[in-house]
Amino acid sequence: MAVSRGTSTRVDRVVTSGVLWLLAVLTVLPLVLIVIGSITPTGDLVTGFSLPSTITGDNFRQAWQTGQFATHLRVSAIVTTAIVAISAVGSIMAGFALGALRTPIRGTLALLFIVGIVVPYEALIIPLYYQLRSLGLTDTYWALILPQSALSLAFGVYWMRGFFRSVPRSYLETAWIEGASSWRLLWGILVPLARPAIATMVILSFMWNWNEFLIPVVMISDTNKATAPLALANFQGRFDVNIAELTAAAIIVAVPIILLYVLLQRRFLAAFVGGRRDA
Repeated sequence: MAVSRGTSTRVDRVVTSGVLWLLAVLTVLPLVLIVIGSITPTGDLVTGFSLPSTITGDNFRQAWQTGQFATHLRVSAIVTTAIVAISAVGSIMAGFALGALRTPIRGTLALLFIVGIVVPYEALIIPLYYQLRSLGLTDTYWALILPQSALSLAFGVYWMRGFFRSVPRSYLETAWIEGASSWRLLWGILVPLARPAIATMVILSFMWNWNEFLIPVVMISDTNKATAPLALANFQGRFDVNIAELTAAAIIVAVPIILLYVLLQRRFLAAFVGGRRDA
């Protein structure tokens, strides 16, 4: 018996919706369990999918005070903001030069940035440590800002180069004919058009660098300069049986990422649904 095209389309939609809902549940469920664990009184471990008999905020207070997360969040904010600012400005300028300008060796330079994405930095972390130590930069913010900016710059240049290459050549030539300099063209005309792409780059860079663990654990031995993820690992080492405080500490570390995404989600999504200019 033949199946009509309309019926087949409805079945496809139902199957697609079912798969998406399943993936959403699998993604959100661990987060829900973490939140439940964070508001469960210490010693009253919740198993399965049952809710705690009482709700408390003491776990957040204890985790905040014992883990000294005010200090570590400030360190992460300073380091991550500096990295994002440096890599964003550098990525925009280099992406414009490689994507819009007809520089002689732009293909070779673009390939070098791609190599920076492909080569695992884990293989270079030990030589990098000795190099920064010889310069007296370990246990400083620069030991985190410099290498992480370089890593973010590799991706950022590749990302922004793709956007600037999509700008019609006639658009650029018209601006030049009317007397606009390359600097004016970039910052006065193209950057406002690139806001969704830039917002996406900023969110991804902020998220990656905020959650970075390997570079801080190698470069930083001073606990006062530990980033939030490093402090969370140290907190876990000291309180590995206190599930309630651990989940509360994990939420504290994740809150800045969540807030940033909420604030910039429209521009983030716009970059993936066609590069809308009006986001």
